[in-house]
Amino acid sequence: MNRTHLLLALTTLLALGALAVGLPTPHPRAPAVKVPSGTVRPPAMAREGVLTLEGKLSSAYVRSGPSEAHALFTVRANTLPTHQRMPVNLALVIDRSGSMRGQKLADARRAALMLVGRLESGDRLAIVHYGSDVQTMPSEEVTSEARERMRSFVGSIEDEGGTNLSGGLEAGAKALRPYVKDYRVSRIILLSDGEPTEGIVDEARLGRLAADYQREGIAVSGLGVGEQFNERLMRGLAEQGGGFYGYLQDSERLAEILGRELEQATGTLARGVRLRLELPAGVTSAEALGVAAAREAGALLIPLYDLSGGQEVRVVVKLALALETPSPARTVVSARLDYNDLVADKPVRTGLELGAAVTEDEELVRAHMDPDVGLAVTRALGASQMQAAAEAMKQGDRTRALDMLGNVRRLFGASSSALAGEMHEVEQTEAAYRDAQDETSVRREALKLHRKSLQSFGQNNSY
Repeated sequence: MNRTHLLLALTTLLALGALAVGLPTPHPRAPAVKVPSGTVRPPAMAREGVLTLEGKLSSAYVRSGPSEAHALFTVRANTLPTHQRMPVNLALVIDRSGSMRGQKLADARRAALMLVGRLESGDRLAIVHYGSDVQTMPSEEVTSEARERMRSFVGSIEDEGGTNLSGGLEAGAKALRPYVKDYRVSRIILLSDGEPTEGIVDEARLGRLAADYQREGIAVSGLGVGEQFNERLMRGLAEQGGGFYGYLQDSERLAEILGRELEQATGTLARGVRLRLELPAGVTSAEALGVAAAREAGALLIPLYDLSGGQEVRVVVKLALALETPSPARTVVSARLDYNDLVADKPVRTGLELGAAVTEDEELVRAHMDPDVGLAVTRALGASQMQAAAEAMKQGDRTRALDMLGNVRRLFGASSSALAGEMHEVEQTEAAYRDAQDETSVRREALKLHRKSLQSFGQNNSY
């Protein structure tokens, strides 16, 4: 480990400790310890099918007694030298409630027409629009004649009524189901500008609905339009549904985002991706930072989104340890990756184990800290503070929002030049927030910060 890497590792520890107790971050100093070269180990790696799973622990050593460690997992879709476009089975679900009146609905219709024009022979599309009631154009395979019917249906959409979001989702899933077995990629793309007011309105129930669809082989993507939509709900639908999430302050960008969504769908290599972490004796708990996860007896299950070639997702996990006996090597966490390989058209399972030596020497643990994992942990903790700041902004708590942004600056500023870009973005957000004079401007900055936090968590399924 060179001096830069060691300094980064120690600085991260100091910054996290300072954040935990609310004290100013101390200036980093190089530790007085000699570190042999080559102490940072390469990541453990497992490749089976179209996905590669990598894993690293925060140090080659963990301390005996009660302690913490972190693990960084990266799931990457391999870039294939030749990969044909995947035919898709889509349902476009458009909110036409009264709040969509005017430019937003006009842009939604324009985006839908663009999608109709870009689909190819062999693709299928159903179109759903909802207010208080739900109207559906059943799924059709794309032909010249079908395109004209689709364009006519889109052109007839007029704003009306409340927001029966669950009715729109259910209609989209119903239109897709008969063809799921014939298509390797089936997806609902939801466009909405507000919160549900009719049908199912509970966020948790809507999330479970998306999770049920995902288990059927139907992914759900949620795209929020404007500045009043419920980003927590739209993100939850995408997380539980294995799809993508985004918000557009400017509805004119809808066509662009739908184009990216189509590109991702047609390039999908893996769906139903799930990371399962098994915790051996002595590892008392695990927490995935910034991503949805379900705890099971001795395990943590983390659902991930569909991946196309070259895409990846990073997951940072905090591990609580209670290892009483020093040992030269032991397993700290076992990771299992399950998914459907769409190229080979079969389910795949692969996995790896991450291990470390157990020692009573805290200096030894620090000397073997992995700088890449330290950087990922810092980003994730900063992202948690960003989300807290965004929530405080929306609630009008300016003091708390600025305190949280200050925490992020201390975290990022004390770590390394590797976070200089993120540090600059946080400073820009803070300046814009201080200058915001109305509720709309404040919410705009909160949404930007929310989106940035997802990227810092290592999630690449947001627009």
